[in-house]
Amino acid sequence: MTRKAILFLVVVLIPFYNIFASVPVSEKAKALGTYIENNYASLIFEGPKPDYELFKKGLIGYLNLKKQNKLSDNGLLTLIDFRMSSNKKRLWVIDLKKHKVLYHTLVAHGRNTGNEFAKTFSNVPNSNSSSLGFYVTGETYYGKHGLSMRLDGVESGFNNNARQRAIVMHGADYVDKSYTKSYGRIGRSFGCPSIPMKYHKEMIPKLANKSCLFIYYPDAEYLENSSLIDEEVAYEAISTLQYLL
Repeated sequence: MTRKAILFLVVVLIPFYNIFASVPVSEKAKALGTYIENNYASLIFEGPKPDYELFKKGLIGYLNLKKQNKLSDNGLLTLIDFRMSSNKKRLWVIDLKKHKVLYHTLVAHGRNTGNEFAKTFSNVPNSNSSSLGFYVTGETYYGKHGLSMRLDGVESGFNNNARQRAIVMHGADYVDKSYTKSYGRIGRSFGCPSIPMKYHKEMIPKLANKSCLFIYYPDAEYLENSSLIDEEVAYEAISTLQYLL
């Protein structure tokens, strides 16, 4: 780092940070709430937007991971809402920089997570269940499902065994509404967030290499223990210029 850059940090950013560090928690919550509401309102999409609560938690986690320097600068946030029926489109890929929904599609959950609806989650190897929380996307590779993308779970106790469990994003023929004619639901995976074959070759390369993915369900243990949905930390991320734009 150059001397000029160091002086900039000392003279400008550090005092700026200290000012916001002294802001009351209530004001921080208000500022963050306004920031999230504005981002949600500006989303460009002809179809149904993700639920606001899902978007809010996803953006908070994104900001916290961005503050930790765990994400790239592509501004992509993938949201999966496991409160919804698997027969509904419950995955959104959002370009936060352009305020635009890029994809809205079906996504599978694990076979031991539930039938039509996801209900039970696990971080245990060989559980054949989905895992909740935030992931950072990894590298692409070609496996038995063709083009696939590795996922690194970043929430200890909830999804940090994802790579060990080979939880990846891949395309699957069973992620299709035609499957519901025989089973009343789309097919299920071994825990992977599988997507329709018609999208996987386009989506996976775009999402790979350190974008943010959030799988949500209002599990009480998760909501109580996840540090990535900490609103005060997310506020510091926007107030110290370490945000997504």
